[in-house]
Amino acid sequence: MKVIIVGAGFAGLQLARRLNNKDDIEILLLDKNNYHQFQPLFYQVATAGLDASNISFPLRKVFHDSKNVSIRLAELQTVNAKDNTISTDIGILHYDILVLATGADTNFFGNDNLKRLAFPMKSTVEALQLKQKLIQNLEDALEIKDQVLLEQQLSIVVVGGGATGVEVSGAIAEMRTHILPKDYPDLDFSKMKIYLLENSPELLGPMSEKSQIEAKQYLQKLGVIVQNGSALDKFDGETVTLRDGRTIISKTVIWAAGIRGNVPQGIDNESIARGNRIKVDRTNKMLGFDNIYVLGDVASMETPKYPKGHPQVANVAINQAKNLAINIERMVTGNSHFLNEFEYDDKGSMATVGRHLAVVDIPNPKIHFSGFFAWLVWMSLHLMLILGVKNRLQIFVNWVYKYFTRDQSLRLLFRNRYKSS
Repeated sequence: MKVIIVGAGFAGLQLARRLNNKDDIEILLLDKNNYHQFQPLFYQVATAGLDASNISFPLRKVFHDSKNVSIRLAELQTVNAKDNTISTDIGILHYDILVLATGADTNFFGNDNLKRLAFPMKSTVEALQLKQKLIQNLEDALEIKDQVLLEQQLSIVVVGGGATGVEVSGAIAEMRTHILPKDYPDLDFSKMKIYLLENSPELLGPMSEKSQIEAKQYLQKLGVIVQNGSALDKFDGETVTLRDGRTIISKTVIWAAGIRGNVPQGIDNESIARGNRIKVDRTNKMLGFDNIYVLGDVASMETPKYPKGHPQVANVAINQAKNLAINIERMVTGNSHFLNEFEYDDKGSMATVGRHLAVVDIPNPKIHFSGFFAWLVWMSLHLMLILGVKNRLQIFVNWVYKYFTRDQSLRLLFRNRYKSS
């Protein structure tokens, strides 16, 4: 059985690893990058807390001893379901089973200007671009004498009060207090305002009320200006305009306000649900097709527990992949009438704001805790999920060093310099 897996995120990589070296199964894993990216720590790359290599792991290294997994760098162009083929930039490929694990990308809600000027964080490259922007802003600010223009240059607006928005706001606030004044003693960091805008009445919407309140208190303690009920309307590169007419002067907007599934060409509009996700049944099979499966952020599965689809988090993607791996093995052995239906067992959710500041919710039994212990739990869990002993060790050393010094030596600005001929 030839299985093509498109996407090497949490779902696609987990499925390939589960089917690795299984008899009678041939796996072709496609991705536009030759590495797996650990998305929950993108914000630490963007704020110079970790190096990009710490959270990226070469795909080929994962499958060094594999006898049935091949890897190709390719971009999916079109799904040709009638022919059981896909069109890619490296040619047309045939499959017996197609698994779409293409994940999700930033949702700018049709605002092309915002898409051009704001900084998302849905890839390692985007995290690095944001880091470059933050450092360049500081270098340019050294030459600004006008105090209003200085505030505009230094201030940062983060849009979206989910985990990403909360975590990046807290990380930048800690840099402003403990690190940047040492790097740039000539700058007045009282002019550096950090705004967190969230359209809904609370931060961390899916989490408990206690977590929402405490996260907001933690951010305010760090000096972040949290504005609930505030929606960005326009951004021209110099001024943020809110829907109620208020304005914020800033040259930097970090967009963490929404995601949409990466649905490839060839998928009928009737198969696409809210959030640009593909409708699937309880085995992650695309509705109306016998051999196309969809996993993770791009899958829309309605269940009694999740009538609007599952949350777009790593744990859902990983567990859907585990379930599908079991089912594919059963198909190969002729037991396709006994396929497992997917049921998500929510282990809990968490978010960190800064040093000793985090919140954790566990649904069963219903437990909430916060502060130092929650911060340790957050770090431990993320460290366990990282691929590779070397990566884990590097991250652990970086975190320990930063804990005792409140510093990190990764604030490097790389610029291309070409000599004119």
